[in-house]
Amino acid sequence: MRVTVLYFAAMRDVCGREEEAIDASLRTTDDLRAHLESKYPALRDHRNSIRMAKNESFIVECERLADGDVVALIPPVQGG
Repeated sequence: MRVTVLYFAAMRDVCGREEEAIDASLRTTDDLRAHLESKYPALRDHRNSIRMAKNESFIVECERLADGDVVALIPPVQGG
């Protein structure tokens, strides 16, 4: 299965990239989060503040992944 991960703002800095394709046997967004945290340990520091979106819709809880899904990691938005 291939999932594209998009990194926004501070997540881009933490992971050192804007996006990447993940080829792995990931079944859920929780599996993806664990995979990314093992690849980028600094993500663990942001676990409680990162929002995830799958295919342009925010997710609230664990969701199933399908081949071709796009998942975005979005840090808190600050405005002024």
